[in-house]
Amino acid sequence: MVKARGANLSGTDTEGEFLPSLGELLSERVSPLAEVHEAAGAQFTDFAGWQMPVRYSSDLAEHRAVREAAGLFDLSHMGEIVLVGDEAAAALDYAVSGRMSALQQGQAKYTLLLNAEGGVIDDLIVYRTGDDRFLVVANAANAEAVAAELRERASGFATEVFDESDDVALIAVQGPRALEVLFAVEGFAIEGGHPDGEDVPETLRKLRYYRSVPGLFREHPLLFARTGYTGEDGFELFCAPDFAKELWEALVEAGTPFGLVPAGLAARDTLRLEAGMPLYGHELGPATLPVQAGLGRVVDFGKPGDFVGRAAVEQGPETDARVLVGLVGDGRRAARADYPVFTADGTTEIGVVTSGALSPTLGVPVAMAYIDPQYREAGTELAIDVRGAKHPYTVTALPFYTRKSN
Repeated sequence: MVKARGANLSGTDTEGEFLPSLGELLSERVSPLAEVHEAAGAQFTDFAGWQMPVRYSSDLAEHRAVREAAGLFDLSHMGEIVLVGDEAAAALDYAVSGRMSALQQGQAKYTLLLNAEGGVIDDLIVYRTGDDRFLVVANAANAEAVAAELRERASGFATEVFDESDDVALIAVQGPRALEVLFAVEGFAIEGGHPDGEDVPETLRKLRYYRSVPGLFREHPLLFARTGYTGEDGFELFCAPDFAKELWEALVEAGTPFGLVPAGLAARDTLRLEAGMPLYGHELGPATLPVQAGLGRVVDFGKPGDFVGRAAVEQGPETDARVLVGLVGDGRRAARADYPVFTADGTTEIGVVTSGALSPTLGVPVAMAYIDPQYREAGTELAIDVRGAKHPYTVTALPFYTRKSN
């Protein structure tokens, strides 16, 4: 799930930057955890109309904590839209690119909301939380548009669509020690399980990736989801805003001995980039067909009936349409979004960078870029113009980083 998206923060240059306090940001939307973040020394940034923590200490330290131990993220800016009704599954099959009717209760799936031309309105995670109930998680910048689009597409089906974004807080624990952190929290229980929570470790340990289970935190309902947007194991916890602060503080207290630290959006961006995960507004957009972004597998042509964008996606892009690739550079000069990509000799512009950073894990510059398709093969040498100088980069398969299996 996790999916922070909507802005690329990995290239932010903060040297000498003035970052306002929370009190100066109250005209913007703020998380129910905003005061907790301010007390922890967070620096804030505008993110799709929200003021969210971009970092607490250093981007590098927070990134490494997630790769080596655990990081704690506030994702309360994300959108949560619920579909309920006898035909909710059929409505989603028509509305999105994947087959949501095939999901079992407790299962989740990554999918795309396409426009009629086959372009991406948003990328989503859909959770089946009941026989006739689905939770759709949308990017913060697109939440209202996604809710409106789903209402329109579901209008011919026996289902209702509710935008519950303001009624949900979302906290993510990501990293190789995420399970240990959750096990150490007092007050967790599985809904319908042992009243003292004795079954929590076994249930969460057995919970498969892209699965969820309803639970409780000190008698308050929440949803445990084994999803994330960092390339690591982890969980996303959906809860009511009123007790998000209590949950956050319990996670910090339990997780600190395991190396857990609060992490901001800058670390989240470099983590997802290393993992080759697309970011809406950079790798995905309304003029980009899924196959160009390497997401052809997310479109299910085998499901019965029509779905919005099907004809355009079946037709496919023009033969010379640019495709998304990974690039690894020499040295330490990182490419950033919108930097031009050239042939190796630097004479012909053949693409543009969508996201880029110096990889904290790998120690080399990495980038994703859309380039002319004849240069897409792994091992192809190219160049990127980094502030007026051409630097060598090599096409490589995504992702750049894959976590070690447990």
